[in-house]
Amino acid sequence: MKKSTLTLAIAAAVFASTASAAAQVKVIDKTHQPAGNFLAYTEFELSGEPLAESLGLDLDVLDPNIADDPTPFDFAAGIESYEYSEEAMYALNYQSQMGPHLVNGPVNQARGGKLVDLGKRVIEMAQAVGFPASEIPQNMYPISIPYVSGSPEFAQKPDTTTVNGDEVEITTAKGNSKTVQTVVPAYFRDYKTLAWNDASFDKSFNPAATGGILLKEVMWSQDFLGGMHVTATDEEVEAESAVMDQDGKHSLGVSAADGFNGMMLTEMSIDKLLIMQQQLGFDGNKLGVKFGPDYDPAKGPIWFAHKVAVTEGEQNGVKSIAGLKVTDSTSTLRDTWSTLWPVAEFFAFSDQRKANSAQNPAFLAVFDGAPFAAAPAANTDANEANDVVAEDAFSLANNISNLLFKNIAALHYNQAKGTFVTEYKNGKQGNKVDTYDAAYSIVALSIYQRAKDALPVGYASAESGDVDLKTAAGKDALAMIKGQADFIIDHLVSSNGLVFDGLTLNTVITLNKDKSLGAQFAAIRGLVAAYLATDDVKYKQAARSIYLAVEKNMFDKNINTWATVPGKATIHTPYTEAAISGGLREAILHLKNEEGENEPALELTTLTDRYVSWFRTVINGGMQLAEWMGDSGENQIKGSNSTDTDEDGVHQIIAAGGKFGTAMTMANKASVK
Repeated sequence: MKKSTLTLAIAAAVFASTASAAAQVKVIDKTHQPAGNFLAYTEFELSGEPLAESLGLDLDVLDPNIADDPTPFDFAAGIESYEYSEEAMYALNYQSQMGPHLVNGPVNQARGGKLVDLGKRVIEMAQAVGFPASEIPQNMYPISIPYVSGSPEFAQKPDTTTVNGDEVEITTAKGNSKTVQTVVPAYFRDYKTLAWNDASFDKSFNPAATGGILLKEVMWSQDFLGGMHVTATDEEVEAESAVMDQDGKHSLGVSAADGFNGMMLTEMSIDKLLIMQQQLGFDGNKLGVKFGPDYDPAKGPIWFAHKVAVTEGEQNGVKSIAGLKVTDSTSTLRDTWSTLWPVAEFFAFSDQRKANSAQNPAFLAVFDGAPFAAAPAANTDANEANDVVAEDAFSLANNISNLLFKNIAALHYNQAKGTFVTEYKNGKQGNKVDTYDAAYSIVALSIYQRAKDALPVGYASAESGDVDLKTAAGKDALAMIKGQADFIIDHLVSSNGLVFDGLTLNTVITLNKDKSLGAQFAAIRGLVAAYLATDDVKYKQAARSIYLAVEKNMFDKNINTWATVPGKATIHTPYTEAAISGGLREAILHLKNEEGENEPALELTTLTDRYVSWFRTVINGGMQLAEWMGDSGENQIKGSNSTDTDEDGVHQIIAAGGKFGTAMTMANKASVK
C-alpha cells in the first residue's frame, strides 16, 4: 500500500497549524437552500476522494474511524469532504419531505401512479444491482423535485432506540485512541422520524434549486454506476461490455449498496427532467410551453422562470403537485448555469450516440432498456436535425441541455462585450455582470462542451479522451468560454490583483468595487476551466495571479484561513464554500509550482495546508450543521452521552440545535472571524 505523496512530517506541521487557529464561527441562518448547498457539496465531492487519489493516496488505507491518517489532508478530503457531500444528498432526497413524493411524479404516473407501482419499480431496481430489498431503509420519502428552501430542523424527535453495532477502534480528531462498542439508532435504518419542519418550507420551484440537487444526483450516479460487481461477492469489476450484467454473474453498480443508490438517484433525476420538460417551460405568458430539439430562441424564447409557486396536493397519502404559478418570471444567469451543468453531466452519463464509441459500457448497460429506457434511434444517430422529443433519460438531457445552452447564449451572453449578464427580464437582456456567476458559467459551459464532444466529464473532466466529436455546439461553447475568460482578465481584475465582484455595462463601465472571498475563488475556478478547455496558458497564469493576490491580501493569520478583510468578520454562505473548495482544488491540481516555478504560496504542501485549515476552521467549525453516522467517522458509543465521538466539532443530528435536532446539511450563512 502506498502512502500519499504528502509526507507525514508535513502532515504534522499542518495539524499543528490548524490546531492553533482560534476562529469564531457563528451560524446566522440554518435555512437549507438546495441551490447553494449542493453546488458546495458537488465541489466537496470533487475535492474529496478524486483529489486525494490524484495526489497519490491509495484510498484503501483510509478509515473513517482513524482521524488524520495517513495525513490530515487525506482525511479532510478523502473522508470528511467526500462523505458530507453524499450524506447531505440523502438528507434532502430521502428524509426531508421537502417536495412532492416520487410516487406522484410523472415517471410513476406513467406506470399507474400508485404506491404499489413504485414499490414494484424499487424492487426491480434493487434486483438489477443485486441489492436485497430487505436492506432498503424503511420509510424513505424520495422527492421528485425540491422546494426552494426550508429549515433542516426536524419536526419530531428522531427515534433513538438502539441495537448493538460493531466493536471498533477509533482515533479522534484530538488524537484520542480507544476501542469502543458502537450502537445503531433506529433512525439510521428507518427514516420515519427524520422529516423536516413543513411549516418552514417555501413551497416554490426554482431552477437553481432543482439544478443543485440534480447535479449532486448525477455526480454520484456516475460514481455508483460507473462499474459493475460480482453479484455473489460484491467485488467491483470494470465493465467489459454493455451486456455483462446479463451473464448471471455480474450486476450493475460498483457494489450492490452503491448501485441501489445510483438507481434511486437516476430515477429521481429523470423525474425532475420530465417535470422540467412537461410543466416548467415558460414563454413569458404561460407555463408548460412545449419545446423540442429544434428550439430557436430567435423565434420566441422559452426558459425556466426564477420562481414558480406550488399548490401542494395529496395523492397516495403523500405530497403531490396540484398547481403551478409563476411568481418571478425572470431568467437568471445563476439559474441557467446551475441547471446547464447537471443536465450536461446527465447527457454524458446517459449518452447512447453511435458516434460516442468511448462511452463507458457500464453506463450503456444502465440505459439499454432495462432498468432504464433506451433512446430512440433518431436521437442517437449522427443527424441532430432529426432529433425528437422523448421521455427516456438521454432524450430528456439532449432536449433540455439544448434549450439551456441556447438560452445562456441568446438571453445572457452580451456578444458585443463578450460577457454574461445576470438577468433576462421583460424581453430584455440586463446589463449587470456578476463575477461569480460569469466564472461559474465558464465551468458549466466547459462541461457542456465536453459532453457534446464526447470527452470525459464527472471526476475526469480535466482529462483528454479517445473521442472528440468537435460539434458545432461545442465550438460555440468554447467561443463563449474564451470571451468570458478574456472579459474577466481585461475588466474585473483590480490594481492589487484581486477581482471585483462585478460591474454594470453602461456607456461607461461602473464597477462593483467589493472584492468578496467567493468571487476570488470562483474566478480562479472559472479561469482554470477556461485554461483546460482552450489550452491557452494565459488563463492559467491569470488564475495563479489571482490566487497569489488572495494569499497576499486576504489570508488572516489569526484564524489561519482567508477573510474578505483580515481581522474582520467574513460572511460565509454555501456559495462561498463551493468556490473555495473548487478554486483551491484547481490550484492544487493545476496551479501549483512546476519546474522552474518557486512561489511559496503555490507549493503543494502550502496549498494542502490551506485546504485543511479552511476545512477544519470553517466547515467543521460551524458551516456543517450536523453529522450522520458511520462513513465520516461519527459513531454512537454504548454507555457514552457524547454526540461528537470523533471530536471534530460536528455533532450528531440529534444534538445539532433545534427542538429535535438538525439534518446533516450546510448552514445558509455564518460569520467567521
